Parts: sequence; structure tokens; C-alpha cells
Amino acid sequence: MMTRKELDLWVGIFVAIGIGALLFLSLKVANLASFTGADSYQIKAKFDNIGGLKVRAPVKSAGVVVGRVGEIRFDNETFEAVVTLSLDGRYQFPKDSSAKILTSGLLGEQYIGLSPGGDTANLTNGDTLKITQSAVVLENLISQFLYSKAAESGDKANDKK
Repeated sequence: MMTRKELDLWVGIFVAIGIGALLFLSLKVANLASFTGADSYQIKAKFDNIGGLKVRAPVKSAGVVVGRVGEIRFDNETFEAVVTLSLDGRYQFPKDSSAKILTSGLLGEQYIGLSPGGDTANLTNGDTLKITQSAVVLENLISQFLYSKAAESGDKANDKK
């Protein structure tokens, strides 16, 4: 039979293991445990609108995570968002590669899709992507749709006069 001290010790050990498991799972869910950036290089991309893109969002090419968003800042001269991408050193992309902001599913998280170009020279640390496509903002799409429907009904009303 266990004494009170032994029982308290075992309960404490199991509680510590449980807290460790919860911490591990929360880091996995937040994508902080993957891609440490040990052997990586940074490139920049400028976008007119980044939508809901966040720091640590994945950078994917062909569906594979090849990096993470490292930093997002606003350029006061060009009035654009400058996004720093931290790409894994194992993956090399041509200099004329393009980046666009995509959404996982209809209302999922936003990420950057990297499409390789055909240049023979590869991107290096500090390069800037020339070809970018901004995020598609759902509110803008809805308002454009409603505006076009209102314009159509207005045209039909004018035709009847």
C-alpha cells in the first residue's frame, strides 16, 4: 500500500506530464513548433492589400509548406504592405517567382502561395519578389456583386421607360 507522500508524488508527476502535453499540443496548433528557421533565407514581397495575413502564416508552394511569414510592415513611401518571407534553405526558387495571398477554404486562414518562375538564377537572402497578387477580400467581392446587380436592375428599369 502506498503512503500519502508517494501518492502525492505520483499525482504531481502525472500533472506535470499533462501540462507538458498540453503545452506541446498548443504549440503544434499554433504552428510554432514547426519550421524553426535555422537554415533559412529572407525575401520581401510588396502587396496592395494583405487582408487578414498574419506573422507566422505558412508560405506554400505546390501545397508544401516551404517557409513562414516573418514580418509585416507598412511602407510609408509606396503605401504598400511589405511582407518578409522566411524560406527554408532546402528550397530554392527562381528570381522571377511570384507570390499571392490565398485563403484555406472559404473562410480559413490566409497564407502565401509561391509560384516558381523560369529564371536560371535563384532568389537569395534580401531579394524582393517583383510579381505579387494581393488578397481577395470577401467584403469587396460581395459589394461588387451587389453593385453590379443594382446596376443591372437600374438598366432594366431605364429600358422600360
